[in-house]
Amino acid sequence: MDSLKLSTIQLSLLSLAIITQAQNPKYLIDSCPNTNTFTRNSTYQANLNLLLSSLSSNSTRNNINGFYNLSAGKDPDEVYGMFLCRGDVSNNVCRNCVNFATKDVLQKCPIQKVATIWYDECELRYSNRNFFFSAEYDSPIFFSNRYYVTVEPERFNKLVASTLNNISTRAASAPSGDKKFAVQQANYNLQILYTLVQCTPDLSSSDCRRCLEYAISKLGSCCDRKQGGIVIFASCNFRYELYKFYNATAAAEAVPPPPPVALSPASGSVTRRKGKGGVSTALIIAIVIPIAVSLVLFYLGFCFLSKRAKNNKYFAQDNDDANEITTVESLQFDLSSIEDATNHFSADNKLGEGGFGAVYKVWKHWRDGTPLDVMDPTLTDTYSRSEIIRCIHIGLLCVQEDPASRPTMATVVLMLNSYSITLALPQEPAFFHHSRTYQGSIPSKEFFADQSKSKYAPYSGDEGSITEVYPR
Repeated sequence: MDSLKLSTIQLSLLSLAIITQAQNPKYLIDSCPNTNTFTRNSTYQANLNLLLSSLSSNSTRNNINGFYNLSAGKDPDEVYGMFLCRGDVSNNVCRNCVNFATKDVLQKCPIQKVATIWYDECELRYSNRNFFFSAEYDSPIFFSNRYYVTVEPERFNKLVASTLNNISTRAASAPSGDKKFAVQQANYNLQILYTLVQCTPDLSSSDCRRCLEYAISKLGSCCDRKQGGIVIFASCNFRYELYKFYNATAAAEAVPPPPPVALSPASGSVTRRKGKGGVSTALIIAIVIPIAVSLVLFYLGFCFLSKRAKNNKYFAQDNDDANEITTVESLQFDLSSIEDATNHFSADNKLGEGGFGAVYKVWKHWRDGTPLDVMDPTLTDTYSRSEIIRCIHIGLLCVQEDPASRPTMATVVLMLNSYSITLALPQEPAFFHHSRTYQGSIPSKEFFADQSKSKYAPYSGDEGSITEVYPR
């Protein structure tokens, strides 16, 4: 009988140990350099213990969005610390991870003044230097899946980079204090690519974006053609896999909605509507309609000039008398006025080749990677950059030279009201004088390219359907 009781107790203890072990967070790596250490039982150690205790107790709060930072003590023994939980984990998982980390870090970094420890579910960090509200890009940490992509690996690389860039903009645009976190899925052949990015919420939008851009630039060093990869900085991180590694339901609730558009009050009543995950009506009016009107006027002018050119032939004299025109009946302005306006008929001012024409200017800025330069400066800060670029993208698709390549109105409406539609790369607009030939489509930001070469990356038309996750 006693033997049976002993066996039962041992089995219970073993089960408890297995459950406890299963609840421990998944350890990734730690960083605690030996160049800066403290003496045991010193004031710094007392402040560190107080800080870790405070971090652990504050992890139980439900209103912190998985992030908390504080300091303990005074100079020269002040300690700064923070924790960041992955954006899709529950409050209980976050709390358990932080509690475990506050004990585990002292085992792995017993006398170091500076330490960071990462788990799959959270990150814990402390230092004798104030690192709050600042992004740090040094000492990146790489993890990669051991398996390679064997089908269209270059296309896969570009899909990973473009998808991560897309959600980096969304994560960085989250309001101050909210989770700077975003996830997205993309179709790759018969598989689904899952991506996740995150910054510490104390970063500004620009710092978060720069941190993630720098992390994404490490893809070539970390994860070239790999089926999955992780790049970690102290202030931001990203991960991608060909399997679902995050809680999609919780991630949808955690992902910030598109930022609200603030408009000055105007006379009369104006109702603004937004489709599910779509683009605001006001933004459509502000960008698409002026482009469409410009195109109509451009087309009418082109037809008028072509017809008049057939009915009126102009003959120029020899070079000695090149400034005189033999036929003057159709001129509307003095020759001197035309010379002043065209800089003496400079080739730089030819339609489609120089600086004239609304369509040409939009196309030129799109081709040069500066699409926001066509916006009225008073509107640039009113709308999100991704919405503006998407509307310009749609407008250019509507004026492609090949009518068969232009989307139907039904498709345009669908593009404007849903981010789930992947936009094709626009071809050169119609009514251009082809003094130069551009082979293929607009060059997008290459996977290993220098980030300084292009400020914006156009959407790729062959990268499958991309579905962005928005809160319901």
